[in-house]
Amino acid sequence: MLQTPAELAAGPARRPRPARAAGGAEHAAAASFGAALGALRRHRGALVLCVVAIPALAAIALHQITPRYTASGAVIYEPSSYALQELQSILRADPTTDTVVASQAEILRSKGIAERVTDRLGLTADPAFNAALRPPSALRRLLAPLWPIGPAPETDRQAVVQAVQDAIWVLAVRASRVLDVSFTARDPKLAAEAANLVMELYIADQLQGKFDAVRRAGLWLETRVGELRAEVRQSEDRIAAYRAREGLVQGVQAGLDTERISRLTADLVQARNDLGQAEARVDQARGRAGSAGATAAISPSVVALRAQEDQLNAQLQSLTTRLGPGHPDVASLRNQLVDIRRSVAAETARVVAAGEAETRALRARIATLDAQLRDAQETIDRNAQAMVPLNAMQREADAARTLLQAVLERVQQTAQQTAIEKPDARVISVAMPPGAPSYPRTVPMLAAAVAFAVFLGLLLVYVLELSDRTFRSGEDLRAVLGVPGLALIPQLGRRQLGRLRAVDYAVQRPFSPFAEQLRALRAALWLGASQPKVVAITAARPGEGKTTVALSLARCAALSGERVMVLDCDVRQPGIGTLLGVQHGAGLVDYLQGRAALADIVRRDPESGLDALTTGAVDAGSLGLFVADGMQALLRQLRETYTLVVLDAPPAIAMADARIVARLADATLLCVRWRDTPHSVVRNAVDLLEDAGATVIGAVLTRVDAGVHVRSGFPDAEIYHPRYGGYFKE
Repeated sequence: MLQTPAELAAGPARRPRPARAAGGAEHAAAASFGAALGALRRHRGALVLCVVAIPALAAIALHQITPRYTASGAVIYEPSSYALQELQSILRADPTTDTVVASQAEILRSKGIAERVTDRLGLTADPAFNAALRPPSALRRLLAPLWPIGPAPETDRQAVVQAVQDAIWVLAVRASRVLDVSFTARDPKLAAEAANLVMELYIADQLQGKFDAVRRAGLWLETRVGELRAEVRQSEDRIAAYRAREGLVQGVQAGLDTERISRLTADLVQARNDLGQAEARVDQARGRAGSAGATAAISPSVVALRAQEDQLNAQLQSLTTRLGPGHPDVASLRNQLVDIRRSVAAETARVVAAGEAETRALRARIATLDAQLRDAQETIDRNAQAMVPLNAMQREADAARTLLQAVLERVQQTAQQTAIEKPDARVISVAMPPGAPSYPRTVPMLAAAVAFAVFLGLLLVYVLELSDRTFRSGEDLRAVLGVPGLALIPQLGRRQLGRLRAVDYAVQRPFSPFAEQLRALRAALWLGASQPKVVAITAARPGEGKTTVALSLARCAALSGERVMVLDCDVRQPGIGTLLGVQHGAGLVDYLQGRAALADIVRRDPESGLDALTTGAVDAGSLGLFVADGMQALLRQLRETYTLVVLDAPPAIAMADARIVARLADATLLCVRWRDTPHSVVRNAVDLLEDAGATVIGAVLTRVDAGVHVRSGFPDAEIYHPRYGGYFKE
């Protein structure tokens, strides 16, 4: 950025420099959107290269990749234990967890299924899965002279199976029992066939596993039936043997002992009833008491005789009353009555004797029945003790029979289950040959390549911007050095120069941008409050264009009517004399050593009319002449004679003469080569000059590529914009 009049009005006082650790102009530009756009403009070539090259390389690489196709199908895992079973299944929680579904996914892509897919589809003969069948790569063929390619190794079946297993992909759909099964291959039909085969083998394995489990269960149940039958038979044999040993015989409804006790008890009760009735009859027969019914119960003959007796008594009384006691009929009736009474007594005696005999027989029977009942009770008590182990054996036998019955029922159920068994999974979506490859996904990958290219390009622009530690504009000079940029001297190409030299260009092309920047530099010096007359022009290192700037500035000032003197103070590599064509003869060194007068050594430039002092003869003793009083006296004399005195000093870093000459001058200008000299080198040069007491009032960017700088986005690039073309004339 060029110096303003207000800045020059501050005079030749030393200007404060910014802190070195503040980050510099690069960090300030990175934080500014405008600076970012400027960085993009300056490095747009790198950005365009990345944006074009990377997607192009990606497209070429994608074109070289063999496409692969992915076919997908779906199975649903429905365990048969979760089948609808009336209302119970509604209340039952789903036992299928995410862990179970994930386990089924691992089974689907297990090595066993991969092996059978490999065998069924013959994938060991497919180069896509068998690396041994693939032709050697270009790199392998290139290394063939150093590493000969031998015969193809034998097929590694495990490697092929592993490749097939890697091609199988199973994804469990979240919050469901659905499994997506995919297979990737170079052939879309093969991919679909393999995916369907994986699902088919998985379902077949489930069904076969159930059949095997049912068969094993059936075999075990049959074995168990045989064992239980033998156990039941042994139990029954033990019970029969025990019964026989203990004399325990099972009746129709109860044990024989129980039946015998029941029968004896009934007989005893009947006998006692019969005894009571017999005793009652005997008592009635003896006592003649009782009713007619009771008497009749004794004997019918006794009843008949007593009836006759009663009848005769009645007749006797009637006849006695009517005929009197002595009547023959009465006597006859008395005789008949005596006979009847004698018959009744005899018959009664006979009945009593019979009743007593019956009573004795019944008592004997009761005694016998009591004895038999006691024997039966003792027998049943003994049998009750013997029934305790028998009951235990009976319970064991019953339990064995129950278990045998349950096992027999389970055998029947197992036989029926074999006929109705179904797998726990079913296919809900078969795999179809895909119409487009799944890899490479050209459009997304190209989009990603473009995005990566843009990112890499921006990163490269950022890195280039940060790594560029040179001066690219007047803003850089002010930000890094703390001094203004007074001019941007353009680079003169061969086509522009033609046969001219750079120092002659401003003279021959006074309306060119080159000459205009020199005039801007002179104006910046003139607009300063102190208006320095003695100006030292130096640089941090050789090749910065300081001599060209010094001589061209002096010529432009001389062409403007000023009296200008230019002194070549670079005694080691003098350049003014060479450019003016006066390499030989006395010069500044001769004057300072007192070997020549000033009027004799001043050279006049015929092109511009300026005066010049070349170095003259240089020897070892001339290196310390600038610190002598003669140099200061010379400069005082030149200040009185000339409007502008330009000192062409050597590079400031390596040469101590530059610092001495800069101290003697009223102001010092530092030439910095555009986009070439590092910041650190120029900062070091400024530090050395200011430490020596020099007044650095500004810097000049030299050899600026106008075509590049105008596209850089810096504010001072405006001076090279084509819109100002009408003001310049080459």
